[in-house]
Amino acid sequence: MPVWVGEVARSRRWRRNRLSISGCASKCIWSARSARFTRDTGCRVYFCDPSSPWQRGTNENTNRLLRQYLPKSGDLDSYDQAALDVIADRLNNRPRAVLRWHTPAEAFAAVHWNDGWDVP
Repeated sequence: MPVWVGEVARSRRWRRNRLSISGCASKCIWSARSARFTRDTGCRVYFCDPSSPWQRGTNENTNRLLRQYLPKSGDLDSYDQAALDVIADRLNNRPRAVLRWHTPAEAFAAVHWNDGWDVP
């Protein structure tokens, strides 16, 4: 086996181990932040398993809706703030089944102003 093959293999293992350690550190930081968030707000935070999109239903649905306006391969720098605001307004005022056909804007207002609407 040529010497460089061993070097490449060691280099790949080193990078993989380094990435997994940095990923772990990142996960620990987010875990600590979520604990503080839960303590400060009373809202629980859940982390989904990697490569498990079925655990992130609302997130995946929102990503699908965003792709109607922003292609995955697109560059956000090509949009000005006014265009992004229009997209956000359309998505925030679009009824969602998970909110019993209320809009996210209505759900936010109900929770924020605590008007008694029971958000699912």
